[in-house]
Amino acid sequence: MKKTLIFCLSFLTISIFSFAQAPTKIKVSGNCGMCKNHIEKAAKDAGATKASWDKATKLLTVSFDVSKTSTDKIETAIAGAGYDTEHKEATQEAYKKLDECCQYERKTKKQ
Repeated sequence: MKKTLIFCLSFLTISIFSFAQAPTKIKVSGNCGMCKNHIEKAAKDAGATKASWDKATKLLTVSFDVSKTSTDKIETAIAGAGYDTEHKEATQEAYKKLDECCQYERKTKKQ
């Protein structure tokens, strides 16, 4: 009985930890190595435990504790740093603060 209880608790703990650190991919606009640094820093400042942006695919892979942050908070922080994500758009003011090499071609929204 004691072994079964320990096994169940161990399995539950591992399951919760794995769920809390689930990697997520977010599409983020950007151009260069400086963009990579800014995007990853913004994600980590918003609570991501790991963040890696790929310049070629424009995909940010993040891991985070779901009890501490969310993809929405992470995307909001990235947009605040001047980078458009698949769900959040940076303000024109934030975008204009980017270095010239970081000012990617923005997609215009249909109105």
